[in-house]
Amino acid sequence: MLSEDQVKHIARLSRLGLTDAEIKKFSSQLTGILEYMDILNEVDTKDVEPTSQVTGLENVLREDEARDWVKGEELLASSPLEKQNNQIKVKPVLAEPEDK
Repeated sequence: MLSEDQVKHIARLSRLGLTDAEIKKFSSQLTGILEYMDILNEVDTKDVEPTSQVTGLENVLREDEARDWVKGEELLASSPLEKQNNQIKVKPVLAEPEDK
């Protein structure tokens, strides 16, 4: 069984603030988890391949190829939006607070 000092140490490492009641409760729960891990460690997994995921999905990546892009000036000229100083003008996102 984990001692209360061990649970306090684990809580401190986890940056958890625990009450005395929680420390007593978690002492038995953490002990149970560690005992279960001991049981799992007895299973022979020598011939089992490591598994990172079981869905069969794979990352699909495209080749990194250079493309012809529209130049900024052409893109700006073709935009129907209002322009100011070679930039597209948008409504302000943050507004000054109004005086009350």
